[in-house]
Amino acid sequence: MDDGNYNSRGLQRQLRLLVDEARRNEDKLQRLQALELLLLGAESLSELVQMLLYRYREDFGLDAVSLVLLDPNYEIRRFLEDEPFELARHPDLIFKSDGDAASADSTSLFPRLGAFDARQHAHLFNIVQTELCSVALLPLVRQGRLIGCLNLGSRDSRRFVNGSGTDLLERLTAIISICLENTLNVERLKHTGLTDALTAINNRRFFDQRICEEIERARRHRQALACLFIDIDYFKKINDSHGHQSGDKVLRNTAALLNEQMRRSDILARYGGEEFAILLCNTDMEAAEEIAERLRLTIYATPLTGVNHEEIPITVSIGVASLIPQQDPAMDIEQQADQLVARADKALYEAKKAGRNRVRLVGDGGLTAE
Repeated sequence: MDDGNYNSRGLQRQLRLLVDEARRNEDKLQRLQALELLLLGAESLSELVQMLLYRYREDFGLDAVSLVLLDPNYEIRRFLEDEPFELARHPDLIFKSDGDAASADSTSLFPRLGAFDARQHAHLFNIVQTELCSVALLPLVRQGRLIGCLNLGSRDSRRFVNGSGTDLLERLTAIISICLENTLNVERLKHTGLTDALTAINNRRFFDQRICEEIERARRHRQALACLFIDIDYFKKINDSHGHQSGDKVLRNTAALLNEQMRRSDILARYGGEEFAILLCNTDMEAAEEIAERLRLTIYATPLTGVNHEEIPITVSIGVASLIPQQDPAMDIEQQADQLVARADKALYEAKKAGRNRVRLVGDGGLTAE
């Protein structure tokens, strides 16, 4: 009789444990489904990234969540910066240039759970390594190709145990991968209309959008903002003498040289024809003049070989203008943008009138020589 009661109590305890575990699993499934719906409804790349880094961590009581994305061509970072999305404020968003660096074991395309190992996992987290005891590494895969990895960390050594079921995690990572691919495709479509087809840099439409954003930001933070207008000297003569194919090559080469000299915060665009425009964020007039002169010298020192293998010397004229800090803060931002562009264009005209291959600042005599 006593043995029967003992066995009955043991069975009841096991049943309660099974029921509790089933309820926990049901609760986890409901939270995952709610997260999946939010991810599927993300309207932008930045919104999706923030959901993964912060909403997931909060909803599931994790100690660390990091998102590693493969971005060898700096494409994803450029999309986020254009939203704008301040990358420095999100240290758990990590970019890698190759698949081997994206996960601790790039040979596996399935979730991996187990103890934290600093030698394998340190580069995947920005948290103090000794604080983590177990991790779940969730590769993000599309069409058999690794595109990133979502990494979960816990101080509880029992949270992620090797051999545990990963069905729910595999489903979640599949949805995340689809959402990531979809938002990236949306960004690519948006940027298709904002990119110059010939030079592969931003076009005038993009520049016109960004100049208002940058003026608003400069005014809000009381920062300097400079604008450069750059014109390829005697471009019509190049087309007439060497042909339009060589002329196109000159445009592409000049755009590439300018792009190489830009900081991440700067904005370069083909403004039209043989003209380029640059916004130099948080840059005063003196620094802008130095940058303009460096650009002029770089292009001057880099002759181009035309399509017929002939050498084509290239020079540029550059006009520099800056946002006027003492202007009425109530002035319309679009009017201020038009005024900044007009001032830079006027400085460019002065550089060309003075003989080309030189830099001029609006409103001064321009002391820069060839």
